[in-house]
Amino acid sequence: MNTMVFGKSNDDAGWRPWAGWGGAFALVAALGFSLKAIFVKLAYPYGVDAITLLALRMGFSLPVFLWVGLAGRRSGGSLAGRDWGRLAVLGCLGYYGASILDFLGLQYISAGLERLILFTYPTLTILIGVFFQGRAFAWRREGVAIVLCYLGIGFAFVHDLDFGDARSVLVGGALVFGSSVSYALYLAGSGPMIARLGAMRYTALAMLLSSAITLVHFLATHPVAAFVQPLPVYGWGLAMALFATVVPVFAQSAAIKRLGAGQAGLYGMVGPLLTIAFGWWLLGEGVSLAQGMGAALVVAGIVIVSRR
Repeated sequence: MNTMVFGKSNDDAGWRPWAGWGGAFALVAALGFSLKAIFVKLAYPYGVDAITLLALRMGFSLPVFLWVGLAGRRSGGSLAGRDWGRLAVLGCLGYYGASILDFLGLQYISAGLERLILFTYPTLTILIGVFFQGRAFAWRREGVAIVLCYLGIGFAFVHDLDFGDARSVLVGGALVFGSSVSYALYLAGSGPMIARLGAMRYTALAMLLSSAITLVHFLATHPVAAFVQPLPVYGWGLAMALFATVVPVFAQSAAIKRLGAGQAGLYGMVGPLLTIAFGWWLLGEGVSLAQGMGAALVVAGIVIVSRR
């Protein structure tokens, strides 16, 4: 009997985990998302707060998603009233809820630890699919990969506890894990919507709703004058919008369409390694033996899950 994982057969001769361009799209998404924490950390010294920085990110991204959403309004299936409700929920969970918790967490912990904790979302996405969506679980590949990745995260957590304030690490870690849960729920609900609407159209609509919610939150809690920030903040916000939002968001949706949410997320586990490297290079964050061992375990998980 064939083992079915997220609707694909491991014994299907026409299928590979990379599924054409799916793996490449997933890695591009991981690169872009790994830069987000670096941009946030580079902007914080100028005094900007989390919601203002998130509003700048979404505001700069808004024209692109509006254009894509309008251009694709005739493609894919038609939108019913319940579809708009689902899009609103997914928008709240994905690029609003997950982002605000992540930005808040980065005030307390290093970029490297943030990325490792955040990358529990692929394993959470798989578990949501298994327990709530009736999907099969490939123990020999996905199970071992999950164990290795969580061990890697544990090693990195020990590194930050040894070199930082324990309370800050725990508070920041809890916030970022909440971000991971929120993003996993977003990914788990994305697959059916992408199948109906198409990757580009769905992503644009979800991001438009996320942007609207973010800007409403900002206007409800800040005066409009709070948008006046030092010039470097605008630069980092624009870089975040382009390289850590627009490009990786569309790449991630394309990867989900080709690989499924769980597989696409697991390939993206290369992101923590990139963030640790960028954190060392651009932020001067230290890299210890424990963190290196954690990164190695995450790589091992990626290698296992990438096997046929």
